[in-house]
Amino acid sequence: MPRRIWAIIAVSFGTALFVVDSTIANVALPTLSRELNVSEGAVTSVVTIYQLVMVMGLLPFAKLGDRVGHRRIYQTGQVLFCLSSALVWFIDSFPLLLVLRAMQALGASLALSVASAMIRTIYPEKSLGSGLGINSVVVASSAALAPTLGGYIVANLDWQWVFVAPVPFALLSLLIGRSLPNTRPGADVDWKGSIWSAVTVALLIGGVQLAAHGGTLAVGIGAVALGIVAAVFLVRYARQQDRPVLPVDIMALPLVGLSALAAAVAFCATGLLTVSLPFILEQKLGYTPDQVGLLILPLPLTMLIFAPFTGWLSDRIAPTKLGLFGIAVMVTGFVSFIFLPSDGDYFAVAWRLVACAVGFAFFMPPNSRLLIGSAPRERAAAAGGLLSTSRLFGQANAAALAGLMLGLGVGLGPVPFIVAIVLALIAGGCSLTRFLTVTAQRRTAAYAETGN
Repeated sequence: MPRRIWAIIAVSFGTALFVVDSTIANVALPTLSRELNVSEGAVTSVVTIYQLVMVMGLLPFAKLGDRVGHRRIYQTGQVLFCLSSALVWFIDSFPLLLVLRAMQALGASLALSVASAMIRTIYPEKSLGSGLGINSVVVASSAALAPTLGGYIVANLDWQWVFVAPVPFALLSLLIGRSLPNTRPGADVDWKGSIWSAVTVALLIGGVQLAAHGGTLAVGIGAVALGIVAAVFLVRYARQQDRPVLPVDIMALPLVGLSALAAAVAFCATGLLTVSLPFILEQKLGYTPDQVGLLILPLPLTMLIFAPFTGWLSDRIAPTKLGLFGIAVMVTGFVSFIFLPSDGDYFAVAWRLVACAVGFAFFMPPNSRLLIGSAPRERAAAAGGLLSTSRLFGQANAAALAGLMLGLGVGLGPVPFIVAIVLALIAGGCSLTRFLTVTAQRRTAAYAETGN
């Protein structure tokens, strides 16, 4: 038990660190656009390249973790993250910032690829939902700190501090990480599948980001089309492997595959809100960066309150029921933002964010529990990598879509919220389809058993 507690602290601390770094830049984007003299559509690359590199590495690194050990992969990622974060202090150009953000993301990808697998190892099976709820609390608390901290730094310090601030915490996280379990099933690494997977993700997300830049719309569309073709052939290749990098074996399970798809779409919906809202609040409503940080605070704070509760509930109530309720509340919140008044005060923004957060809190922990808990234990790393990939794939596409909308001149109006509504409804559809499919399978199995 003492080591389990330290392991929980370690994985929670590391997760918090990477969540802060992935979201702290959102509030700073308008300021970075001015300071580094880049367009509003292009500056979203600071967020997108981080998420893109992270999601490119999650599945290959999860597979590598099975080979060399989960703790070793996790700690290596923390070292790389710490070094690249510190180097941001010495640069003052947009291209170099993107290079170091990619290095930060590579370190974060190494660590996060095995984080969910270690959570399943740390917690007993009967408490997995509660454990994932605690992890959601950590994510929500970190997300709560990020906009406030980012807004304060941008308003009072040099912009470099936005990316350098996590360094002391990264060193502490590295020290605590020695208590983490070092599960190592010993599987071989499929380098061909790993590279193929990374390139496919790069084409799909990078294509949307390219489309956000002026004059590269056709190139972006072509990259996405190529990514779709690569994904089709990657699935065919993965079906021929025993333990593929792209875990099509567990994705074929409705409780896993549909949960992963629902997670990706739901994260894209909420990510679109968190990336677009700072631009709307600053440029349309006239708030300063530090005020924007405080305005966004109700979203993660509400998650902080509700996520552990819904994680606990998911061990006792059907996760699909909780999820569909959450989708209904989340859609209500997105709809309310369409009617946000041009002179919206703190309360007008806050209650809308609370509605979105309550809905997401009722949806995400139960959905994650189904995904992680339904995979075979020997495929825990693959399921964890799939969950992290779904989250970051959704968030990266959200940042790319926000950049595209800003580049097209529709990012400050109701369009981001309308797209978020559609995405949330798709996530709800995935949950309902999952429930109906599994129910039908159980009825068929029961009928066959009775017939025998």
